[in-house]
Amino acid sequence: MFRTSLFGAAIALAGASTAFAHITLQEPQAAVGGSYKAVFRVPHGCNGSATVAVKVRIPDGFIDVKPMPKAGWKLDVSRGQYGKPINAHGTKVTEGVSEVDWSGGNLPDAYYDEFVLTGYIGEEAPAGQTMYFPVVQECEKGVNRWIEIPAAGQDHGHAGHDEAGEPAAGLRLLPRR
Repeated sequence: MFRTSLFGAAIALAGASTAFAHITLQEPQAAVGGSYKAVFRVPHGCNGSATVAVKVRIPDGFIDVKPMPKAGWKLDVSRGQYGKPINAHGTKVTEGVSEVDWSGGNLPDAYYDEFVLTGYIGEEAPAGQTMYFPVVQECEKGVNRWIEIPAAGQDHGHAGHDEAGEPAAGLRLLPRR
């Protein structure tokens, strides 16, 4: 009897955690002024439907972006002007990658995968704050918009944030090394 109840509770908890699962970064922190490999973890589709596209908006201050091609997926990179010049190794950079899109693949809801890009965290990025990467996950049926950025002074997962929302993937910025 106890064993059956424990098993039932474990299944209920697993279901609850899946309901709140969202696209996250494998490594949630990195130093300002350094390189960073962003590994976006995609744990599920959209309400049971397979993922067919993952679109990542590159935040201000994250530059020199190079996405990793993914077998079976088309890769598109959009470029644009930065809001203000960013210092990288003594050079002012004024434009670069603004969005990376993987599309045309098929990731069933029952499976997990990762989408990867690398870049450099600009020297002006404020240590102690969080840099957010909004992600749109398109599925055969439906869309998850992981684009919510908390109000100033709040982080995802802290008091005042709705865990049932669609939070953007966050990268905590550490001081320069």
